[in-house]
Amino acid sequence: MSQFVGDRAVVLGGSIAGTFSARVLSEFYRDVIVVDRDRVVSVNRPRRGTPHAGHAHGLHARGCLILEELFPNLLRDMLHAKLPVGDLGEQRWYFNARPFRSTRTGLPSVTAQRPVLEEYFRDKVAALPNVTFLERTDVLGFLSTPDGREVTGVRLRSTAADAASAFNLDADLLVDATGRGSRTPVWLEELGYERPVEQRMTIGLAYTTRLYRRRPDMLNGTQFINCIASREFPRGAFYGQVDRTTCIVSLTGILGDHPPIDPGGFLAFARSLPVADVYEQIRHAEPLSDPVCFRFPASVRRHYERLPRLPERLLVLGDAVCSLNPNYSQGMTVAAMEVMALHRHLSRGTPSTIAFMRDVGRIVDRPWFISTTGDLKYNGMAGRRGLTARMGNAYVTRLHHAAAKDPAVTNALMRVAGLIDRPTALMRPRVLLGALRPQKPGTGPAE
Repeated sequence: MSQFVGDRAVVLGGSIAGTFSARVLSEFYRDVIVVDRDRVVSVNRPRRGTPHAGHAHGLHARGCLILEELFPNLLRDMLHAKLPVGDLGEQRWYFNARPFRSTRTGLPSVTAQRPVLEEYFRDKVAALPNVTFLERTDVLGFLSTPDGREVTGVRLRSTAADAASAFNLDADLLVDATGRGSRTPVWLEELGYERPVEQRMTIGLAYTTRLYRRRPDMLNGTQFINCIASREFPRGAFYGQVDRTTCIVSLTGILGDHPPIDPGGFLAFARSLPVADVYEQIRHAEPLSDPVCFRFPASVRRHYERLPRLPERLLVLGDAVCSLNPNYSQGMTVAAMEVMALHRHLSRGTPSTIAFMRDVGRIVDRPWFISTTGDLKYNGMAGRRGLTARMGNAYVTRLHHAAAKDPAVTNALMRVAGLIDRPTALMRPRVLLGALRPQKPGTGPAE
């Protein structure tokens, strides 16, 4: 573009949300610097800052469509790299042991290990002429005007052994994308502002993952199998291709019922699922790794959009605002939606912090509702079950049953889960008709 909004933007955090942010900011600032405590450029393995990276990750529906705008030819590049790309509705979805009726939705789905996706996006952004990654650097706090009304930069310190003392980095705009461990609430308080109200949904989730060598007969041409946890069967699983030679299995359990990390216990947990597909696929498969467990104690949302005042030139997005139950595969898509909002604000000039954070709040509302309301279906889950939650979960359960026979219901569910349509789309007459048809009771776990 012919005129920049400012000279320098600084992004804190070089993971997915930070990388997406840098891509957008590169259009509006002469210089964009991404700060991360790890080494991140051209890294394709799990990092200290992303302990969940070795587990199954999906980039679905709206996230894919948005990122095709920011990274043209994304899906073509994924296919060229031999990563699995398919239609979201043509995969094998199970609920209460029933398979959803397969249907072509036109919604793309990419499955890969997170480090592979991160490396792709990060290397694309690092190649931009006005973007620099400042690696192995810790953030110590914000710099501000004397009255605290504007953030003017950030205080940093290199973690290298031969590093000098802390130093200041000035910025016309600062974006916090440091994840759920963000220190912005503390630093806001130091500047005389309120902390955002923090909302938590404790779920006690753990998922244990193992890699297997892919055989030609595995999956029978399907990209993945997703056994969705339900109130009756709260154990779940994702099994899918991640490249030409490798399949990944992630087993999930909640409220302390965690998949074991010993090989025998891992197989026994897979066998306890309400469908036999996952267990039968891996019982004689060749493991490529030991089982690895990641624990996710709670979904967390920080309500910046409710604060009456915030310093200018500071924005927060990604997991630093809202860290969602990973079972819903919404995180990367929500980050993509937030950076597109950032693009809209920057197109009008320097963003107003209050206005941007209110937009982020509106973006987060829908996935937060889907995630937290869905989690309340489990017995033993703490939380208020109002009329909306009780009726909503009962209706969605009927939709899951109906999707076993009705491809129109499958399509509607995929569009809402993929954040294409709002949940109210599930009340359209054609979908409602499918939900109201008589349904048979579910079956039990595989023998």
